[in-house]
Amino acid sequence: MTQAYSPDAPDRDEIDRMSGPVVVEFGTDWCGHCQAAQPLIADAFDDHHSVTRLKIEDGKGRRLGRSFGVKLWPTLIFLRDGEEVSRLVRPRDSAEIKRALNGIDRHGQED
Repeated sequence: MTQAYSPDAPDRDEIDRMSGPVVVEFGTDWCGHCQAAQPLIADAFDDHHSVTRLKIEDGKGRRLGRSFGVKLWPTLIFLRDGEEVSRLVRPRDSAEIKRALNGIDRHGQED
């Protein structure tokens, strides 16, 4: 779960066509808030191996983040079958991430 944010982002249409549970995480590797959130995100994902996680580098000129209305990092967008179910901006604990994951992941464990 420590992989870097990818500078290569899929098109919004591609994300909208994805099936199943997906989390799109926007941020940057140098962002202190993003770095602080990584252990929380990793802990939350422990019981949600069936969820696809996309770590996308965001910033000036990055269209994908703008299409989701991202303003602060990290922002996690929780999708099921291409539809946004919820989002978290600068999560502070793994419990809130787990609740959002439970909302999209039918195979995950309940708290």
